[in-house]
Amino acid sequence: MLEINNLQYWYKPRRPVLKEISFSVKRGQIACLLGPNGTGKTTLLRCLLGLQAPRGGSVFLDGKNMSHLSAKKRARLMAYVPQSSGLAFPYEVREIVLMGRVAYLSPGGAHKDTDRQAVFDAMEKLEIEHLAKRSFQELSGGERQMVLVARALAQQSDLLIMDEPTANLDYSNQVKILKTIKHLSAQGYGILMTSHYPDHAFLACDNAVLMRDGRVMIQGTPEEAVTSESLTKLYETPVEVSEALTSYEKVKVCIPLLGCP
Repeated sequence: MLEINNLQYWYKPRRPVLKEISFSVKRGQIACLLGPNGTGKTTLLRCLLGLQAPRGGSVFLDGKNMSHLSAKKRARLMAYVPQSSGLAFPYEVREIVLMGRVAYLSPGGAHKDTDRQAVFDAMEKLEIEHLAKRSFQELSGGERQMVLVARALAQQSDLLIMDEPTANLDYSNQVKILKTIKHLSAQGYGILMTSHYPDHAFLACDNAVLMRDGRVMIQGTPEEAVTSESLTKLYETPVEVSEALTSYEKVKVCIPLLGCP
């Protein structure tokens, strides 16, 4: 669904931010993009979303070269879920979700019954229909994030780009969002998510892409890519990947070693 080939970007000549980035996301697959602050993750997302034009390389969406697509066509192939944030205007939840239908509006046109049905279907899929007439500003952080996911689903794109979807959420809401992401993947959505929590790669993802200094340091399954050695190198701080035995299964966890020099 998403194929990135040797992607390059720089703000100033001879100071590249992205250096020959290559990886792909398949249908029904969740890829987790990990890396420290300032490593180029946000710039990469901006290039994928068409907000910045790559200086080199290519991005293919569903087999189509992104540089040849209009903004509307890109929006029908790929939807973006930002970090949850407040809005200046008191929009109702259903109005927020309806914004996902902009790519289907004709110039000066009004929303149709098909748009309203897409909104209802998206909210029903996430079980948030009861929030339809609530003000977005009054919702909890977890509820806001679910609304932003619903807006992306109303866009009816099969590829979702999620920027730290669990940022600033408590454990309960983090689990809810990760379960939702896994559920959407099982329905055939391709998902690329960024995270500052390496554990999320084990909890929800099929692949992990570790980025540092504008390069892909390592990629593969979480078991292959997310190791004590790779995380220690990625974050330049000692990290141990260990196993925890729960009531249900063994799970891998990432532990920063505060006592190490």
